[in-house]
Amino acid sequence: MNLHLISCVLVSILVTHGTCDSLIPLAHRASLAVPLQYIDGFIGRAFVMAYTNQVEPSFRVALTVEANQERYSCSLQVFLGDVKVWSSGHYSNFYTFDVCVLELTQDGDLQLKGPKDRVGWRTGTSRQGVQRLQILRTGNLVLVDVLNRIKWQSFNFPTDVMLWGQRLDVSTWLTSFPRNSTSFYTFEIRHDRVALYLNSGKLKYSYWEFKPSKNRNITFVELGSKGLELLNDKHKKIAQIASWKVQPMRFLALGNRTGNLGLYFYSPTTQKFEASFQALNSTCDLPLACKPYGICTFSNACSCIRLLTKENDLVSDCNNEGILSHFCSGTQAEMLELIGVISILKDAPKRVNVTKTTCANLCLNDCKCVAALHSYGDYGDSSFGECSLYWLVAGIKQVERGSGSSYMVKVPKGSRYHQSKPSVKKWILILVGVVDGLIIILALGGLAYYFIHKRRNNS
Repeated sequence: MNLHLISCVLVSILVTHGTCDSLIPLAHRASLAVPLQYIDGFIGRAFVMAYTNQVEPSFRVALTVEANQERYSCSLQVFLGDVKVWSSGHYSNFYTFDVCVLELTQDGDLQLKGPKDRVGWRTGTSRQGVQRLQILRTGNLVLVDVLNRIKWQSFNFPTDVMLWGQRLDVSTWLTSFPRNSTSFYTFEIRHDRVALYLNSGKLKYSYWEFKPSKNRNITFVELGSKGLELLNDKHKKIAQIASWKVQPMRFLALGNRTGNLGLYFYSPTTQKFEASFQALNSTCDLPLACKPYGICTFSNACSCIRLLTKENDLVSDCNNEGILSHFCSGTQAEMLELIGVISILKDAPKRVNVTKTTCANLCLNDCKCVAALHSYGDYGDSSFGECSLYWLVAGIKQVERGSGSSYMVKVPKGSRYHQSKPSVKKWILILVGVVDGLIIILALGGLAYYFIHKRRNNS
């Protein structure tokens, strides 16, 4: 099965029929069979439309059945080459069995159905004069009337990808969902900035932002050939996140796994999409580079905050969320200072002109607070500074000593781990030192081998 081919081949294990036109008329119906037994990793796909009047890779529209949490989801998807750039099931899955049906009804409503015509997703465009479903050269999937006026479009329902020519207004966003995580990422358009956010329940922390100069207001953003353009209410460009590549941009994407933001072009040489810009270039600047209560070290490895458990005084194994989640039920707590680390997460509730001791007490007195960052500049940690209070322990990375801040984590009283009384900082440095020492030994060994081998050859 070759997913690179733009043809009328329907790629699936179980599939019925389809078409490769760039449009679908009223009363058109396509169906895709669903396996009787659950097959982990199964993906069945029927390509029902394609826009082929452009340089490859082209846009294709697929009816898709995927294995998902012991069930099968049914969705309509748009692909640019092999990259999924839009899905009807991005925010909410439609689960079905036996069959997945795509139908553009006689009265103009585009629907996904299961057995017995049970509707699981629809555009809600009945009796609006819709005549056909069409894929445009931009990748915008549209329902249009007889005068070619758009009645519904996929561009109005952004997912985790923004295509060339697509606009996002202020107060809209892209969203991505990491697997096996209750947190998710958003790329949001605001009046004064575009920014990346980590969302966890009702919590929201930014971890990257880009602002126009001179405090100019953004009305909308648009992805152009040279990058992401920020425009005002007069449609004038006020700033741009530019690509360093000559090739035109094809899409912007918010990474599901990392939460990083990238601009992508198509390389004819490698025949792949490659990033020409990434918002974050260091692993430790990613919000979930390590698990909660993990520390991203100078070596881009994940360390952990080690605590004693109540059972036999055993050391916990980086999975401290369960231990540290009962402060609102009366568990006595204390603040553990992690010297030489900070959190990359911003926009936490703040108090200004307070000491480190006051900052620690503010967190102790709030049962939902689990960490605090006291920033005191160059005046010493006993001076007055800014205190940020966190309800989430994430995005922690190691920094050089003397960074002008102190990061403190709330822990159950008496749970500090001491092995011959080393501090947490020493434990981190020992780990980093061992890794760096091994690298140095290997390098010296390689040089010694080279000179010995060279001397033997000369003799």
